[in-house]
Amino acid sequence: MQTISTDVLVIGGGATGLGCVRDLAMRGMRAVLVEKGDLTHGTTGRYHGLLHSGGRYVTKDPQSATECAIENAILRRIMPSSIEDTSGFFVVTPWDDPDYGDVFEANCHKTGVPVQEISVDEMLRREPALNPQISRVFEVHDGSADSFLAAHTNARSAREHGAQVLTYHSVVGLIREGDAVVGATVEDLRSGEQKRIDCAFVLNAAGAWAGKIAAMAGVKVTVVPGKGTMVAMNHRMVNTVINRCKLPADGDIIVPIHTVAVIGTTDIHVPDPDVYGIEPEEVQLMLDEGEKLVPGFKQHRALRAWAGVRPLYKDQDVVNDRDISRTYKLLDHAQRDGVDGIISMVGGKWTTYRLMAKDAVDEIARRMGNTQPCRTADEVMPAPDFDHHSGNHAGEGAPSLYWLGKHLAAVEQEHAYGDLICECELVTRARMQAAIDSGAKNLDDVRRDVRMGMGPCQGGWCIYRTTAMLYEQRTAQPGADAIQSSTFTIQHANAALLHFLQERWKGLTPVLWGDQLRQARLDELIYVNVMGAHRLRSHAEQGGGLVTDHPEVATEYVKA
Repeated sequence: MQTISTDVLVIGGGATGLGCVRDLAMRGMRAVLVEKGDLTHGTTGRYHGLLHSGGRYVTKDPQSATECAIENAILRRIMPSSIEDTSGFFVVTPWDDPDYGDVFEANCHKTGVPVQEISVDEMLRREPALNPQISRVFEVHDGSADSFLAAHTNARSAREHGAQVLTYHSVVGLIREGDAVVGATVEDLRSGEQKRIDCAFVLNAAGAWAGKIAAMAGVKVTVVPGKGTMVAMNHRMVNTVINRCKLPADGDIIVPIHTVAVIGTTDIHVPDPDVYGIEPEEVQLMLDEGEKLVPGFKQHRALRAWAGVRPLYKDQDVVNDRDISRTYKLLDHAQRDGVDGIISMVGGKWTTYRLMAKDAVDEIARRMGNTQPCRTADEVMPAPDFDHHSGNHAGEGAPSLYWLGKHLAAVEQEHAYGDLICECELVTRARMQAAIDSGAKNLDDVRRDVRMGMGPCQGGWCIYRTTAMLYEQRTAQPGADAIQSSTFTIQHANAALLHFLQERWKGLTPVLWGDQLRQARLDELIYVNVMGAHRLRSHAEQGGGLVTDHPEVATEYVKA
């Protein structure tokens, strides 16, 4: 068994874990991060993309509101290419308490959340699709965030400072000697090889799965998985984040992100973060609530529905999940449970991931005698290679905030119209190739990197092209990412195609009506009637397989 020795092992490749491993490396500590799937395959990659101003929490969770307001400004500065400055409106609709507007504004001032009331006329000038019966409007510093790109941005920075980031490595067990955790055994899901990682500290940043990791050390962490269902609409009918001006509830926010608008979200307790479904009534609720903000909302085409699981930490009894604080907790298991060598970071929001990481690393640094200060709020991170147009509108200079026309401007500048692989999201051959070269293991990895297949056709016109590119790159470059040309076969490519189609289908089934049903039928005609994709499974299963996002079902696919 291969043994890796490090100072700190970080478990979890979401925003918090990546923030932790970057901070550790920047302070000169040896750090290794392991993630059982691709980066962001858990909660980080399954949220609505909101960069919080703090406005949602000013009344029920003022500490979270203040944290979000501070971190909002920091994230805009250190990774601008992952952030779009959409601004945000909190609006009082005919269904809302008209008196809450004054309460909201006062609490914004108390918590340090910048706010300004604007006129309804000004709101309609900027967002003419909104309900004209809205009576009051408050503007805040909301934005939208590309959590996939942000994750790779953090990972690149962490690696440049000396950290190791190991994806598709699942924790098999924690190694405990007496009353101390001294390491972990992990399995490389690509090769089946097990590795031992010896360390001084394990930092449990597994989000909704933190309780399962803690149990391996014999300690209890009560994480309440709160399922949030969202629906992506094919049209960006607003360019501003729109919130209902009321206490947080289901279906009360629309987030414009890239070319779509996302409405969310529910908050339903589920017993297991790996086992949950999306019910028809959840989707209908989202559409009905969207109609209150944008008349005619339900006439727009729903692209897909999906859900993420919030890692809510429950340290006291509450009536329902929305009463659980959205702030975070750092659990010192030596002090709390008498088990040294492990700490857990639970709760929190994507917007506060950097602050969460700072607090966790501060504690580890104190114990290890490291006096280096945290610098993560000051150093601007470079964008990943597959996002090489991260500068200003001309694609040059220092990273700037994302803007909606960025990729179109790049295509026009480079005259790359004939090189488009994904027309919906304007992904060129060069960007697709860079994503594959950077280590994407399957087509879902490519999707997260460059948004291939996330547009109106849900991959109908680009999956087969990307599959061909994946095969060409993996066979033309022996040794790339430890995959030799002799081990990546046509069968692997077929398995990758089937896996992607199945993953897209999961999100399509809850919204199969109208135009989206017609699109799904067209995709079926392409892949089944023309290409015979339904006949590929037996061939794919003969060759050995594919690393998937879900290690618990990885045996269904061949290992690349």
